[in-house]
Amino acid sequence: MRRIWLLLALLVLSGCAGQNRDLRNGPVHITYWEKWTGFEGDAMRATVDAFNRSQDRIHVDLLTVSQVDQKMLLATAGGIPPDVAGLWSYNTNVYADKNAIIPLDSFMKEAGIKQEDYIRSYWDLGFYRSKTWALPTTPATCALHWNKDMFRRAGLDPERPPRTIEELDAYARKLTIRDEKGRIQQIGFMPAEPGWWNWGWGFFFGGRLWDGESKITADCPENIRAFQWVQSYAKAYGVQDLQVFQSGFGNFSSPQNAFLAGKVAMELQGVWMYNFINKFAPHLKWGAAPFPYPSDRPDLANSSPVDEDILVIPNGARHPREAFEFIKFVQSQKGMELLCMGQRKQTPLTKASREFLKTHPHPFIETFIELGKTRNAFATPKIGIWREYQDELQNAFSNIWLCKMTPEEALRAVQTRMQKKLDREIRQKARLGRNP
Repeated sequence: MRRIWLLLALLVLSGCAGQNRDLRNGPVHITYWEKWTGFEGDAMRATVDAFNRSQDRIHVDLLTVSQVDQKMLLATAGGIPPDVAGLWSYNTNVYADKNAIIPLDSFMKEAGIKQEDYIRSYWDLGFYRSKTWALPTTPATCALHWNKDMFRRAGLDPERPPRTIEELDAYARKLTIRDEKGRIQQIGFMPAEPGWWNWGWGFFFGGRLWDGESKITADCPENIRAFQWVQSYAKAYGVQDLQVFQSGFGNFSSPQNAFLAGKVAMELQGVWMYNFINKFAPHLKWGAAPFPYPSDRPDLANSSPVDEDILVIPNGARHPREAFEFIKFVQSQKGMELLCMGQRKQTPLTKASREFLKTHPHPFIETFIELGKTRNAFATPKIGIWREYQDELQNAFSNIWLCKMTPEEALRAVQTRMQKKLDREIRQKARLGRNP
């Protein structure tokens, strides 16, 4: 049955590719698969249209593809990949190791594109094994978002967010409200909400997930301290009470979102949160600032996860040179700012135009720009077992949050399991000659 499904998928993908045949006396048509829909898709379509209007040699045919990373692999294996694909940054090292994408360095050298053109944290996401495999489209950093009206009602200065973890904890207590039966009606902060960066709490305390070479560091002292802090919330507010309270949260992309609905006063969120506030809670008074740091570690101020969407050229693409011409346009200040403004995000380029900053609708866009430049910006490890590692960390978080295990026990178990898998990956890479 699986073989039949794969065959059908290949036929469908082949049909999509076949629709973009070159015109004998016209521009070269290149196929571009992208994952975005809605306003994000509209922003990239506007960028594609601008490129197509800018010259008459190349025409980009944009196709929205769900599960684009899996389908790109399938099409590449079948010999019918698109010319350009829009993926996620965590795909970079995995797809490079699978020989599914080609390095871009020679094209970049010819085009005059350099590392110095980019904010370092975003450049690094596409750089692996001494080569550049991907270039960014829209980047993202994360910050503490807070509800100013909830601060005011709790007697807190609505213009002063907490700066340290200890202040965050104190503010959270003041912002938490229970009813006459003791049920939580409003909470100041929850490490489990929205729960998208549960793997990353250790970084805010100085931790790391591996040493960059051969050792997993899940149970390092800094990570243990971070998850002790996570568990302190479960112990302070009650595991069952938190579960009951969280069960009443609505979908993220809705007015019932816990932060938008006024159930959670402070939350770690990305630059994209503005779009949801603007759509579902336009009258909300809010702010965004760097996430707090431990008071004894001021060197960790301005920590933030960094991520980005990327453009790659699949191995076996029919028109790699023309594909890079389009990628080059997106990397230009004009193309990048058109795209990032359309998605209301920051630019990954070191230079942003005065017009971009002046007209950007996000009121805190410069905060998110600066977070990408900080030395404490962090990203997921470039290891092939990352998705398994992330799942293990999520399971550990759940056991810690539910007080089923101590942080030491949970992280030690992750350490043991993932070190064995990393050892195996390193041996496999050594056999293939693909060590970093």
